[in-house]
Amino acid sequence: MSNYTTVINAIIQRTKAFEDDLPIKNNACRSKFFFHPHPTSKVCLFFHGFTAGPYQFEPIGKALFDAGYNVLVPLQPGHGAAGHWDGNNPPPLPTEVKVYQEFALYWLAVARTLGEQVMIGGLSTGGNLAAWLSLERPQEINKALLFAPYISGTNSLVDLFVEVLPIYIEWLNKDNPGNFGYKGFRVPALRIFLEMGEETLNRVKTQPIAPIFTIVAESDCTIEREELQDLFKNTLQHQPKSWYFSVEKIFDIPHTMMTKSEGNQYQDLLITIAKAYIESDITWSELMAIGHQILQGKTFETAVETLNLTQRVSSDLSVLLAVINKKIIIDA
Repeated sequence: MSNYTTVINAIIQRTKAFEDDLPIKNNACRSKFFFHPHPTSKVCLFFHGFTAGPYQFEPIGKALFDAGYNVLVPLQPGHGAAGHWDGNNPPPLPTEVKVYQEFALYWLAVARTLGEQVMIGGLSTGGNLAAWLSLERPQEINKALLFAPYISGTNSLVDLFVEVLPIYIEWLNKDNPGNFGYKGFRVPALRIFLEMGEETLNRVKTQPIAPIFTIVAESDCTIEREELQDLFKNTLQHQPKSWYFSVEKIFDIPHTMMTKSEGNQYQDLLITIAKAYIESDITWSELMAIGHQILQGKTFETAVETLNLTQRVSSDLSVLLAVINKKIIIDA
């Protein structure tokens, strides 16, 4: 216990000292840690999105802490630094993928000291990074949650634009009050994630990977969902406890899906669905079997009891099954 206390104090102090030296752009961009006074059964490590900051995972981080988990949301390299950034002086985002990969490996090693099982996750490019880490260290990761992972874009011309041009661009929603990160970036800083995403899509066809839960929104025009479905199908061959969930268009959930302040009015629904995966221990086939029982008129409780799954599912799973596209269950 004394060693655990020493570890978490060191994490907090070293991170604060590093971020004080940047200096930090905004307190919302500081690393977020939710630590219990003792090691926990599960520890969650989350990677925020491109040009954003740890604030994106504060709501789900608090919810999972309240559920009994340790949670780490470290500030990514080159992010969150104070400065007058523009096209002539772009923010100091890495243009070498190795910087992010070494960062992810370091924090995975830290997370493993704080709990029995490590769950990782990320939004957008953070989801891309989490997918890579799931391939790189599958034996060290219990589960991964990929929130709208930016593996590739929806428009091949835009992807080509990102791959070729070195210009500076600004986000269309740069003045959104929920955006505390950078307003723009040089394209080469984003290009490396397309390259890493392509590598991930190829590796998962033949290599082991940790179980993943991919969550996307039909209203999200940023990511290519067909390739994410391929990622899920290929992962399922290695890890039957992988899931895929697409939020229907009626919910109007944006790419920045983690917080209300960034446009997701169903933030709590997303958190509940994520908790359902973390706290359940069933395969995709078993999930579809529960759904099939419900479509036949049984309650959620009766369905899981009939299938002898009561001890292996979270009560939050009923929420996911209530909003999942029923065609997926029927097709399965």
